[in-house]
Parts: sequence; structure tokens; C-alpha cells
Amino acid sequence: MRFKDITLFTHKLTEMKDFYKKVLELHINSEDKSHFSVQIGSTNLVFKQSEPGSEPVYHFAVNIPENKRKEAKSWIASKVELNTENDSDEVFFESWNAHAIYFEDPSGNILEFIARHNLNNAVEHRFSSGDFTCISELGIVVDDVIPFVRKLNDLGLPNWKEDNEGLTPVGDEHGLFITVKEGRRWFFTKKAAEFYPCEGTIEGMGQFSVERKDSKTFITSVQHDGKTIH
Repeated sequence: MRFKDITLFTHKLTEMKDFYKKVLELHINSEDKSHFSVQIGSTNLVFKQSEPGSEPVYHFAVNIPENKRKEAKSWIASKVELNTENDSDEVFFESWNAHAIYFEDPSGNILEFIARHNLNNAVEHRFSSGDFTCISELGIVVDDVIPFVRKLNDLGLPNWKEDNEGLTPVGDEHGLFITVKEGRRWFFTKKAAEFYPCEGTIEGMGQFSVERKDSKTFITSVQHDGKTIH
């Protein structure tokens, strides 16, 4: 599973554009008064102006070359303060065979650089933002994790790990919906997970939209054949 594009919302559009262009050194694909987009590897990330009074916070992860964890950490730590957990500014997920570091953008989104050692994506040159592979994780906050995961399974997306009522990843190491129970603490922060809408396109599957109605999170997927599934 690969995210071709992802659209999120922000209440700090100007500050965010400066951050992604100047701090993360990403190319601006398009911009106007209500949005901007940047290229993160193979994923086009779009930020749109949020509704007045709304201050969305998302979690997403960026794949980096599996052998560039230390360089990537040094690169981003020279620009922003890294988040910590138990006095550590990085983590090794043994069951995922991956190292990760976390930091935040001006909107408070929780960004993650993750080096997945199962992937054959090592490089030999000096690390830069040009080595971002893709956005490989997108957090989806739901009222009830397992029923929502079943909806994703019905769309043809398999679990990456076993079912868990707190957090269940769905997809594969190139693209995962990190399905999280509302109120659960985001790792490496003190923030409780809250729902905010998002949308995008999955390669080979088509568009998706995640929304909330009557306190329930639901996903609509428009398949490549035009079929819509709720």
C-alpha cells in the first residue's frame, strides 16, 4: 500500500509552508491563499486551511533509508527539538525491526522519521530531504478500533500486526493506517489522540476520505473502478 497523496488541515498555513519549505527543505508543488502542497518522496502532502476555531493535530511518519537513522537524526535535530519518551529521543521497535525519531511542526503535528530495516532501501550518499521515501503512516483516530479495522480489511487492506483495541496498524511497511482509539496518548508526546478529517489517494486503489458523523469515524473509498464503499 502506498499513499500517492494525503490532504490534512492546519490553522497555521503560512507558518507551516515556511517550515516545510525552509526547515524540511521540501519542494512546494502548489500554493494559494487556502492551501499548499509539498513532495515527500513519492507522496504529495497537501495542507488546507482549517475551519475557524479548529486546530487539527495529526500523526504521520516518513520512511527514510534504513541505514541513515543517525544521519537523519543529526540533520533534523540541528533544526528542531526532538520529542522524548522516558528520557530517550529515539526508539527501536523490535517487532517492527525499525528505528524512529519524533518531532513536531508549527501546527503541533507529530512527525516521525522511521528507518525500516526490513526494506532494501539503503543509500551511500550523505542524507538529505531528497532521501525521504514516502509518507508511510497516517494516524486515524476512531471511537472503536477493531470495527474500523474490519472496514479497512473489507477494502482489501490487511492488518500489519495483530488486532489491538488501543492501536492497530493496517497496510504494509510502505503505507499504514495507524488506527488509534480516541483519547489514547500519542507516543513520544503528552497529547491525547483526537479525530480530524483527512483524505488522499492510495496507489492502485483510488481515493479515500475519513470523516466523522454522530461521534463515529467512517471511511469512504472510491475504487479505481468507480465503486464507493462505506
